[in-house]
Amino acid sequence: MSDLADKKCVPCQGGIPAFEVDEIHKYLKKINGWEVKQNLEKNYHIEKKFDFKDFLESEKFIGKVGKIAEEEGHHPDISFGWGYAVIKISTHAIKGLAESDFILAAKIDNIN
Repeated sequence: MSDLADKKCVPCQGGIPAFEVDEIHKYLKKINGWEVKQNLEKNYHIEKKFDFKDFLESEKFIGKVGKIAEEEGHHPDISFGWGYAVIKISTHAIKGLAESDFILAAKIDNIN
């Protein structure tokens, strides 16, 4: 899909600005099916719902997401249940989005 999945997430300690809306939409075109959302504090994140045939398939997927998150040192918020998983990604240190969020999303999209 894009070269994002070939990149490595870069740890963020803060001190950099979060992406502006135009930059977010530029990167959003490089990933498949993710939505940009805002929380109550108006901070942006990306989110995607994945559908599965049952609970076990959801659980297996979450295990794979967890492995990628550990390898990349970038951890999404995850909720899942019978037949679904929702992945929410942002960079907490900057209260918004950075390139690493889109890299993680691309890697998650490559899970088979």
